[in-house]
Amino acid sequence: MQMTIGEIAEQVIVVTPSTRCEYVYTIFKEKPAIEGVVVCSDDRPIGLVTKTAFYQKLSTQYGFDLFMKRTIDLVMIPDPLIVDHSVPITETTAQAMDRAQEHLYDYVIVTKEDRLIGIVSIRNLLMKLAEEQISIARYSNPLTGLPGNFEIKNALKTAISYEKYTILYIDINLFKAFNDTFGFKLGDEVIQYTATIIKDTVLKRSISMESFIGHIGGDDFIAILPHHEFKPICQTLINRFEQFTHRFYTAEELEQGFIHGISRMGVLENIPLVGLSIAVIQNTHKPYNTIEEISLEAARIKKRCKSLRRSVFLTSEDKVPESFPLS
Repeated sequence: MQMTIGEIAEQVIVVTPSTRCEYVYTIFKEKPAIEGVVVCSDDRPIGLVTKTAFYQKLSTQYGFDLFMKRTIDLVMIPDPLIVDHSVPITETTAQAMDRAQEHLYDYVIVTKEDRLIGIVSIRNLLMKLAEEQISIARYSNPLTGLPGNFEIKNALKTAISYEKYTILYIDINLFKAFNDTFGFKLGDEVIQYTATIIKDTVLKRSISMESFIGHIGGDDFIAILPHHEFKPICQTLINRFEQFTHRFYTAEELEQGFIHGISRMGVLENIPLVGLSIAVIQNTHKPYNTIEEISLEAARIKKRCKSLRRSVFLTSEDKVPESFPLS
């Protein structure tokens, strides 16, 4: 899971809109490390006072005499960047860097349910972003760039605590036979395309930022959803995958539903077209307490999927497999 801005939020000095400028001036003078204070009304941030902008106001002609006895709301920045604690630091960084030049280094204000929980400095934000990118790169699959098994394990541990979750174990059917027939270069393209459609489909349909996508290895992927709305996602994945891979076959092979190829035993046989098997794990009827329990159930469902030798998604409760034609 991506690090969120709330995880790195720090405490900040808070003042009210009626606070006099001379009090804020004293704060900046006595605490030189402080770069800003947040203006709040009933714990809700309504403005930001940065040291730089504050001193600029005071340094204008008559500025000191004009503002020192007046309230801070007259000199505060009325529209600072305010983000919810659940927003990933990658997204927050993009928003922060999109600000006007004069506000580029202002604090990012962090809230939860619209109430202030702290701030994040741009220095700290960029440092944490770099750390996360290095960590992601270290544990990511080199072919797809998706998080690998280290991050997958952490994501599964987190998912178990959700009130609702769905875990999709996505596997390409007969991928070795496809590789043997069409070559490793095209096989890599299929792996990369599969990663792309999983990212596009899961993130587009996600109703929460807590969704996760990982590459277990080879032709095995995983998606974790903090909800139970999996059917449209699975349907879209199968449709898009087949639309992409069917162009590698002749019209006759598509009609027959198989190609002539060499099996793993070295025997010439009719090999079904490549497809997707999706094993669906949910906590709707049965709670899972460990990753091992989830893995065992996924292996059982995946075996049922594979036995059908076509694109399909199944849950633990399915009696009749569900699959969808191309749209």
